[in-house]
This record gives sequence, C-alpha cells and structure tokens, in this order.
Amino acid sequence: CPSLERNWPVTSQPLALLIVFGFLWAVAYAILPSELSHPTGGLMRLVFLFVGAQACGILVSLTGLPDMLGMLFWGVLYANVGWADFTGYERVEVFLREMALVNIMLLAGLGLDYAALRSLFRFIMQLTLVPTVAEVLAVAVLSHYLLDLPWLWGVLLGLVETAISPNVVVTVLLRLKEERLGLNKGIHTLIIAMTSCNDVLAIFLFGVILGVIFSTGDLTSQILQGPIGIVIGLVYGSLCGLALLYVPSYHAKYTNGLRFAMAALAGTLSVVGSKKVGYPSAGALGCIVTAFVAGTGWRKRPPTECNEVSMYLDLLWKFLKPVSFSLIGKEVNFSVLAGETVLYGAITLLVAVLLRLIFSYLSTMGSELSWKEKAYVTLSGFPKATVQAALGPAALDLARSLNATDEYARAQTVLIVTVLAIILTAPLGALLMIKLAPRWLKRSTDERTDQYS
Repeated sequence: CPSLERNWPVTSQPLALLIVFGFLWAVAYAILPSELSHPTGGLMRLVFLFVGAQACGILVSLTGLPDMLGMLFWGVLYANVGWADFTGYERVEVFLREMALVNIMLLAGLGLDYAALRSLFRFIMQLTLVPTVAEVLAVAVLSHYLLDLPWLWGVLLGLVETAISPNVVVTVLLRLKEERLGLNKGIHTLIIAMTSCNDVLAIFLFGVILGVIFSTGDLTSQILQGPIGIVIGLVYGSLCGLALLYVPSYHAKYTNGLRFAMAALAGTLSVVGSKKVGYPSAGALGCIVTAFVAGTGWRKRPPTECNEVSMYLDLLWKFLKPVSFSLIGKEVNFSVLAGETVLYGAITLLVAVLLRLIFSYLSTMGSELSWKEKAYVTLSGFPKATVQAALGPAALDLARSLNATDEYARAQTVLIVTVLAIILTAPLGALLMIKLAPRWLKRSTDERTDQYS
C-alpha cells in the first residue's frame, strides 16, 4: 500500500510504543498480584486508556489529521462508556499530567535560542506580546459575560487558549524544511522563536494566576503570591541550569543521558515541590529557566549538545502525548455537559482567535517579509493543542486536591473550552499551514538553510 509505505517512518514509532506497552503489561501480569494486573483493575484501566489512545492516534494519523484528535476522542469515549474509574490511583493520574506539563516546559525552554532572540528580539516580542494580550483580553471579557466566569478565571482561560501548539507547528516546519520552503528569510526560526516565547509567557502567567486563585491566605499573601513565586522560580531554575552546565563532565561517557535525567528530575521537582511549599506559580518558571539556562550554555560548546537532550525529551513526549490528550478527553462527560457552555465557549474561542490573527498580522508590519510570508507567520499562531492538553486540566486537578468545591464548576468550564480549542484549531491549523505553504512561501534553490538557525 503506497500510503502505508509513505507514512511508515511516522506510524512505526507509535506502533513500537504499543508493542512496548504490550510487553510491559505481560511482564506486569506475570509478576504482580492479580488486583494490580487484571484488566478490570484501576491500574490496568489507566494503562489501557493510554494504549487505546495510542492506537486511535495511529489510525487518525493515516487520514492526514493530527494524531492527537484520535487520542482525545478515545479519552472522551473511555469516560462516556463508564471505563474511566481509576479509584485508588487518582494521585497517579495527577502525577502523569504533571509529567506531561514538565516535558512541554522543558522543551519550550530548550527551544529558546538566545542568538535568534537577540537577532530578532524586537520583532519576536512584538509578535508574542501584541497578539497574546489581544487574545487573552478577548477571552477574559467574553467568558465573563457569556460563561459567567470571574475576571481572574477569564484571564486564566485566556492564558490557556493563547498558547500555540509546538507539536503541530514544529511537525509542519520539519516537513517544509524537507521541501525547502520558507528558508530564505529566517521564517522557520522566527516561527519557532515566536511559538516558544508565546508558550513560555502563557505557561508562566498561567502558573501565577492559578496560584493567586487558589491561594488560601489573607489579601497580602495573595498579592505577594506572584512576585515571591517568580523569585523562587528564577533562583531555582538558574541554579539548576548552571549545575547542568558542569555536571556531569563534558568528557563523561554518558553525558547526554545523565543531563536528560537530571533536567527531567529538576523540572519535576520544580512543579511538585512548588506546590508543596505553597507557591505553585514558581513551578513552571523554574522548569523553563532550568532548560533555557542549560540550553544556552550547551549551545556555546560545540557540538550542539542540547540537541541530544531535546531528542530524549521528544522521545519521552511520545509516551506522554497519549497520556496527556486521553486524560483531558476523559474529563468530558456528556451526561453533565451543558450545550450552552459548548456554544458560548465556541463563540468565545472563535472571536478571540480571529482577533489574535488580526493583531498578529498587524505586528508583522515593518518587516522585510512579503504580505504572503506575513500571512503565513500569522497563520502559524492558529493551532492550539499541546500546551492546552497540559494546562487545561491543571485547575481541575488543583480544585480536587484542595477540595475547593466552589471552584470546581469554573475549572470544568475551562477544561471544556480547552477541548473545543484543540478540536477546532489543531486539524484546521495543520491543514492550512501545509496546503498554503507552496503558495505563500518561496522555495530555496541552493543548499542554504535558515539564516538564523
């Protein structure tokens, strides 16, 4: 089958993960007690949620749509047929979501190239701040009047929705690089830098607002929650990033593997430890700063050694991707889903995204790009998926862990609109970026790569 043969390099990887899952379950069945390894137990239900999500992702990817839609669909199906009962393993579920968030934040931090940021600083900041502010404000206002969310919750929802999907964007850019499209004016570096900065800003501010919303202290402590969290995150991330520059030695045999393990554990401790000390806003920032400081130092010493760590993190994401999207889909229960929430959520999302595209295009004014290239850079901010899957359930998890019943319904609304954002923008954004690239971007005829890469 020509289609299967063409897609085999891509589909073979998740298929290999399915086989790994199969081996792990067989080993578990052989050595663990029956209550842990039986398919009807809570632990195995959780495992089969991820296995089914991976399988659905493979099937959907064969149609040309993003595999994350299949994973999301499996999670929704799993919950609405009554299989999503993970009694006794709720903390495992929350931890897996946190690991997915850690993975995304580390990749975002490593994706910030200091040299590219310095060369295109004004342009990147313009493309990051102006559309982000416009979209967050639009979501906050519309959700306040249409979804009856308080202003802080509206801003929180806006920060979730404004993040650009690095998974969708980078996948499309890799395909364009093979076809040598858009390499002549640093468009690839510009889009990747804009995506990384946008995600870093959204994740950081999301952590700050989430910490303020769920702060249980007096007014003074609530006001200081954000600034203290910022200081803790910056100090922790800088120290961990500097440590990764010198430990292990550059001449050690397993340097990159040890760096990956240390970076992953440092990021995990940043997220779970910040909650333990009462400043959850420090978690995301500490994780991102760790990766940025370490990655910047690694790039200065040839060969570019952070590429290896990024590769390991990307491999880890292959495991955590079905976890993240199936778990967010699992929270969509049709029996309690209000049609009004879906309708007003879709209106809020579409108006905000339209405003983002308008302000994003206006932000490209004054550059050397043609109008088609400006339109393509603008379009790259449309897909929402990866960061939404990580951030969307965070408020719901925190409300459950703190037993904050008053905030539960609002957190559920944030999650529903997040799911809508993934469904409405991820496949359409990927399709438009692929189909319009040959028309809007120039094809390079020489072997020159992106001038800023």
